[in-house]
Amino acid sequence: MEGKQGGLNAIVVLGIDPGYALMGWGVVESEGSRMKLLGYGCVETKAGVPMQHRLRTLQLSIRDLVNIYQPDDVAFEELFFARNVTTALMVGAARGAAIIAAAEYTENLYEYTPMQIKQAVTGWGKADKKQVQQMVKLLLHMEEVPRPDDAADAIACAITHCQCGPAKEQFRMK
Repeated sequence: MEGKQGGLNAIVVLGIDPGYALMGWGVVESEGSRMKLLGYGCVETKAGVPMQHRLRTLQLSIRDLVNIYQPDDVAFEELFFARNVTTALMVGAARGAAIIAAAEYTENLYEYTPMQIKQAVTGWGKADKKQVQQMVKLLLHMEEVPRPDDAADAIACAITHCQCGPAKEQFRMK
């Protein structure tokens, strides 16, 4: 399998940390055990803008990212909410908009729980955000921790997917 950027066995992964106000994204190229960060950032939507416009912004932005980076796979962090139902519904809608945009491009959609991402990146499923961010920086030879947190989480999701190898199929969205 040939990745879009690198050599014969390279794979390009777009990681997405779903959010309604801020949706993090990170693109990692992996070839064997080597990983390279191709880009990262956040899509921001403003409070006070009607929901349908915010969701459309998220959808179009993810569509732009898949067209720019042409990832082999797209990996999403699964949602985890314990308290605020309203927030969960809004973030779920945002995640849906991102999934639709990615699904227009590829069927190679995967999802990982926050605990799986922490385990893959730090070796401990209960690591805190700072530990995850430091490991992202270390694994990708970055000079600084990626900011904002949502982008760092998206990069960590992409790293997780890159480290799965053939086992990635168990994480394919169903």
